[in-house]
Parts: sequence; C-alpha cells; structure tokens
Amino acid sequence: MIKELVKELRKDKEPGSYYHSWQCNIAVAFQDEFNRSYVKNGVHEISNQAAKNFLDLLIYVDEKKEEVE
Repeated sequence: MIKELVKELRKDKEPGSYYHSWQCNIAVAFQDEFNRSYVKNGVHEISNQAAKNFLDLLIYVDEKKEEVE
C-alpha cells in the first residue's frame, strides 16, 4: 500500500497535485502544533509532536466508513 502511495506522490509535484495536497496537509499539521506549543516547547518537541499528528492523520480510520485494508 505504501508503494502505491509513493508511486502516486511521485507523479506530479505541481500546485493542485496529489503531492501538493499532502504537502499542504503536513504543513498545516506542523503549523497547528507550532501554534499550540510555541510558548512552552522548543522546536524539537514541536516537530516531534507534528510528526505524530501527521502519522495519526495518515492512519486514521473513520469508524463510520470501511476500515482501511
């Protein structure tokens, strides 16, 4: 499944592409975590939490919908 994802991400990096949509979502996850944590944490803690948030979004399964294969 990851191979399929990588294949699709590699096809096009232009604005509006699948790659670009991933880029935007990752950037927003980082921005959100930065905004929540800036005052109390350093960049290492913020970036680690942003990475966790990204992975949680990546593996999220909507229980109302079919489970990911």
